[in-house]
Amino acid sequence: MIIQAQKLSFEYPVYDEGAVPSRVLNGLDITIEAGEFVAVLGHNGSGKSTLARHFNALLTPTEGKLFVNGMDISNAANMWEIRQAVGMLFQNPDNQIVATVVEEDVAFGPENLGVQSEEIRKRVDNALAAVDMSEYASAMPHYLSGGQKQRVAIAGVLAMLSDCIVLDEPTAMLDPAGRREVLDAIAKLNKERGITVILITHFMEEAALANRIIVMKQGEVQLDGTPHTVFAQVEKMKALGLSVPQAAELAHALKCCGIPVSGAVLTVADFMKNVATERLQIPDVVAQQTFAPALQPPILEMKNLFHIYNEGTVFEKAAIENINMQINAGEMVAIIGHTGSGKSTLIQHFNALLTPTRGEVLLNGENIHQDKSKLKSIRQHVGLVFQYPEHQLFESTVFRDVAFGPTRMGLSQDEINTRTHDALKVVGIDESLFEKSPFELSGGQKRRVAIAGVLAMRPQVLVLDEPAAGLDPSGKDEILRQIKYMHTNLGITVILVSHSMEDVARLSNRIFVLNKGKIVCEGSPVYVFSRGEMLESMGLAVPQITQLMSTLGVNGVLTVEAAVGICCGGLGE
Repeated sequence: MIIQAQKLSFEYPVYDEGAVPSRVLNGLDITIEAGEFVAVLGHNGSGKSTLARHFNALLTPTEGKLFVNGMDISNAANMWEIRQAVGMLFQNPDNQIVATVVEEDVAFGPENLGVQSEEIRKRVDNALAAVDMSEYASAMPHYLSGGQKQRVAIAGVLAMLSDCIVLDEPTAMLDPAGRREVLDAIAKLNKERGITVILITHFMEEAALANRIIVMKQGEVQLDGTPHTVFAQVEKMKALGLSVPQAAELAHALKCCGIPVSGAVLTVADFMKNVATERLQIPDVVAQQTFAPALQPPILEMKNLFHIYNEGTVFEKAAIENINMQINAGEMVAIIGHTGSGKSTLIQHFNALLTPTRGEVLLNGENIHQDKSKLKSIRQHVGLVFQYPEHQLFESTVFRDVAFGPTRMGLSQDEINTRTHDALKVVGIDESLFEKSPFELSGGQKRRVAIAGVLAMRPQVLVLDEPAAGLDPSGKDEILRQIKYMHTNLGITVILVSHSMEDVARLSNRIFVLNKGKIVCEGSPVYVFSRGEMLESMGLAVPQITQLMSTLGVNGVLTVEAAVGICCGGLGE
């Protein structure tokens, strides 16, 4: 198995008269050998996904050539053989599963290739065994976790006897445990079966597992080498809008402070081996972040909240059980939990999108379901931004999209314009973009416009469900800075749902942990992330920097910046 790109260029076609074609790939020369595990990194719009779609002939070059096992992907006669050799997995596992039983879904590909029944049976069994899903062969996919679904999708590719698997952000929607499941599965296939793996990701810790990293920008290769050589170039990576593992970032900062670093650092083990930790001047006592309960009444409160789907039927399922929580005005609260823990069900109660089976939701002390005529007002006070909020955009211009909410509130045109301008300013959208179509914007810009649409209604509480999912590191930092600004400068109470423990650690002042529909832990980030074993048992994790500093004997460190301050002490002055 070998993939060769020669002067590969690609432009998406345009259909508007006078429009200039957008060149996404620009003269790439890349060779990927059989058995390699390659991670492809780059900012949103760098050309990663476009390149991936060439690998199995979903797209063909505008200029140049790409060969798979010597077959030209531009030759239509080669298409089916290429797609059998190179399997493709996308971000959302639910979009890839077509059958109602796991083994039938895995058999779908071979059946469409006309493989004989006995051979299909053998391939399905082998593929499920390869991803450790044999015991779920007769299960219904919609009852599986996100990580299990993604492993079923991988098995479907394996059953077609693919020599190469291309994975485009396969873990973006998964919790930490789901990410580990998928990564363990593909690493095992690479090492034990020699399958070529091409992984597109925005998680630097995932890229560190590969044998080789290719970094792209504007359709061109900027870096190409081992994880150690690529992640050693911290400043270069940041200039490209990317990041490095937290252990590598801390090692780089310490080296700048004069601490000897003898080798590359990607993991906690690398740090302990290659950094002269005996030179660190760590104080005996480190100030810890604490949470002081507010004295004022809560702005949002849940009392004995239950939500049961399909109650009274054989499909009855309790999504949340006996939830009691108080959120105070001006807080930045995070809700974390494994996929299926009840997070999304819970937050949809905050603005009455869902009605409790039992229990109460109070906004400013009043039951939000007591007077149904007030539901519209409640949804203006509690704004909810769903995962991938850019999917909520629909108007012809950015300005009209953001103005939609205030317009529905029956405000005067002057007030609508003021609110729309103010909201777009808060999220950092320049006036030059106001009359553009929202669909012409970058991923990060679309997300900010969607958040502005909620802000324009001047909510007291802003609920964000995975606001940074799928964004590159610079896009994610941009969104998180805007959220922090809204919280600090506008006094908005923010409730953040996230699978990124690093984001939660950086932003929140209090965390609720959900497990199987129940709140099992609540407290400051320092308190919650000090309970690493408990979090691991529930499919969660602690930030890498927290784990690293704990190894050095310092607990409760949540960010690289804090770790640098502690470790450098007065060094380098």
